[in-house]
Amino acid sequence: MRHALTRFPLKAVADLPELLKTDLSRNHDRCPLPPLHLTGRVTKVAGTSIEVEGLRSSIGSQCSVFCSRGTSRVDAEVIGFSDTRLFLMPYKSVDGLAPGCRVQQRPSNSQGRLTEALVGRVLDGFGEPLDGGLLPPYHHFANLDGKLLNPMQRPPITTILETGIKAIDTCLTLGRGQRLGLIAGSGVGKSVLLGMLARNTKADVVVIGLIGERGREVQEFISRTLGRRGLQRSVVIAAPANASPLERIRAAKLTHLIAEYFRDRGDDVLMLFDSLTRVAHAQREIGLAVGEPPTTKGYPPSVFSLLPNLIERPGMGVNGTGSITSFYTVLAEGDDRNDPIVDIARASLDGQVMLARALADKAHYPAIDLAGSVSRVANNLLDPDRTRLAQRLRRLWSLYSEKEDLIHIGAYEAKSSAEVDEAIRVQPLLSVFLRQQEEERFDYEDSWGLLRGIVR
Repeated sequence: MRHALTRFPLKAVADLPELLKTDLSRNHDRCPLPPLHLTGRVTKVAGTSIEVEGLRSSIGSQCSVFCSRGTSRVDAEVIGFSDTRLFLMPYKSVDGLAPGCRVQQRPSNSQGRLTEALVGRVLDGFGEPLDGGLLPPYHHFANLDGKLLNPMQRPPITTILETGIKAIDTCLTLGRGQRLGLIAGSGVGKSVLLGMLARNTKADVVVIGLIGERGREVQEFISRTLGRRGLQRSVVIAAPANASPLERIRAAKLTHLIAEYFRDRGDDVLMLFDSLTRVAHAQREIGLAVGEPPTTKGYPPSVFSLLPNLIERPGMGVNGTGSITSFYTVLAEGDDRNDPIVDIARASLDGQVMLARALADKAHYPAIDLAGSVSRVANNLLDPDRTRLAQRLRRLWSLYSEKEDLIHIGAYEAKSSAEVDEAIRVQPLLSVFLRQQEEERFDYEDSWGLLRGIVR
């Protein structure tokens, strides 16, 4: 070996890597290097999980599984690994897979495509049109997970957001950049309230995520609840219940990414997200498939990591550049307000609007329950006089609710409490004030004028 080295000058040996690099660069066009194919084989399919041997890839990578029936393939994503095995989850059905099917890594698809032309369009979780239109030309690409913002660069919420809904504008005054939960059981009027917010709220762009809901409701929400006027300034991302868990998670992240894109352009964005619970269900499917231990109600730890990461993305832009005001619907399964997803939403958001089934059963719409609803920034936005008016309304409403059963059976004695007597007197007026038809919109100042005429 020593003799062989002495046949070359020391400088030539030191320059050998650079010479090789130059030579390969010079001859690349004439003799291109073969591409590196990362492939593996299917060893097991259990439920929605595909186990693969022989492939080395990172979590989140995109793969194609070539079926035994010929040229058809199943696209999947790496969701975990153990030793030399990879765990993949398919985007579509696994019909046709067999032991030994070839798995090949393909270019990553973890970026979202962004353009101003998305306004007025309906997309799926991959950014493909669902409305029959052509794919718009995209100008920007960004990672679906977005970018972390320095909380010290986010200004406080100081501007009132008008929604055109009396009960919200007065009792639950909102600010631009606020994040609220819309918490209710099934069939209590969440979708109708979302449609009212989409049509009436003063915003430059509305971004709507319909995640994990019934497919029938997507068309119904767009054509009837949202309407043509609402769609003209909206971007809708839909991944219904029959979409794969991976597509539902992608749709959730894409909804936030599009809202961030318009916010960073300086727009005031209203983001309506329906629903946070369905995203938790999708992540539960993924976590359990990869072997995560189930915790409360079967939710794995990754659920309680994903949801706060999503919730923290909206808000005020850096140094006041645009804003995202967001409404997240949360399904209280079985009307259980202590559900773990309801708990994490209440802990992470800037307030919540609770919808009560008892009010919906009385045809009181929107069925907003003032007893459980709160806006954590309202006191910072309102002057002292309006703050006292809103608090007085809530006080009278709560007093009547407490004594309602006694009043109905005649067990309450008049004049035993001056406050309760006043609550009984104004209850019909308060009930009319808090109700609102789906097509109605009330000016912000007019709403306060109506309230002032009811509450002394």
